[in-house]
Amino acid sequence: MLKNLQMIMNIFLVMLNTAFTSLVVSILAIIKLVLPFSGVKVSMSKLANKQMWLWATINLWLLNVNNKIDWQIEGGEGLSKEQWYLVISNHLSWADIVILSSVMKDKIPMSKFLLKHSLLYVPFVGLSCWGLDMPFMRRHSHEFLVRHPERRNDDFKAINKACEKFRRVPTTMVSFAEGTRGSQEKIASAKTPYQHLLKPKTGGVAFTLNAMNELLDGVVDITLAYPENRQDPFNDLLKGKLTKVVVNIKLHEIDENLSGDYFNDKVFKRGFHRWLNSVWQEKDEYLKGIYSTTKNC
Repeated sequence: MLKNLQMIMNIFLVMLNTAFTSLVVSILAIIKLVLPFSGVKVSMSKLANKQMWLWATINLWLLNVNNKIDWQIEGGEGLSKEQWYLVISNHLSWADIVILSSVMKDKIPMSKFLLKHSLLYVPFVGLSCWGLDMPFMRRHSHEFLVRHPERRNDDFKAINKACEKFRRVPTTMVSFAEGTRGSQEKIASAKTPYQHLLKPKTGGVAFTLNAMNELLDGVVDITLAYPENRQDPFNDLLKGKLTKVVVNIKLHEIDENLSGDYFNDKVFKRGFHRWLNSVWQEKDEYLKGIYSTTKNC
């Protein structure tokens, strides 16, 4: 009963924090719409990012107040909030966004995500995400593209347009390369060469990398694990039962493995496949070590 009450209170506080953030960022977005001058846009984007930092800071406080978490954070040296990054990460739970934002908020610029275009029309959420300069992707079906081949580059145009805004303010784009949450059930039923991960969707990472390449100072490679809460870390987080969070951070420089035209250069495309798969193999080996020494609760 006590845990259920705690869960209800936590949900209420998280929703309140998120609602307040959405309201503030929406107001800043409206100012950008009404006064579409370059200086105003930059100022409003910076204020929106600061509001997101406050959102993440409050979330981190709520995490630590309601859970007795053993934080195991490794790496992250040499990162800067004044640079541009692409983050690639495994994806386990809805908790990942909260954890990533909380852990990385003082290391790199606040994170942006690729969003479905339909979210643009959700009250407050769509406007606030637009105010944060997040790109909205249409993700056309194969059947639609057969009928309208001229729309094939819509998503690439959207992220290129977003990158024009990113030039003005240091930015972090996040790519959950597996494309979906890698629950234990999904991993067990999927055709994956990894024990604890789904296959990374190389095209999705390359798509973002291609669009942002000339802006990027590096690729931040993050491995997440909730070794004592593997079944449902987000539910456990809300119930105050989250006990251990592992965040491993590596920085990859922009070198020949990451600089190239994935869509037109077959040699680079094959090399990028090898590079990303090797990154995922290292993640899997790291997770094997984490899980083998921790009892799953």
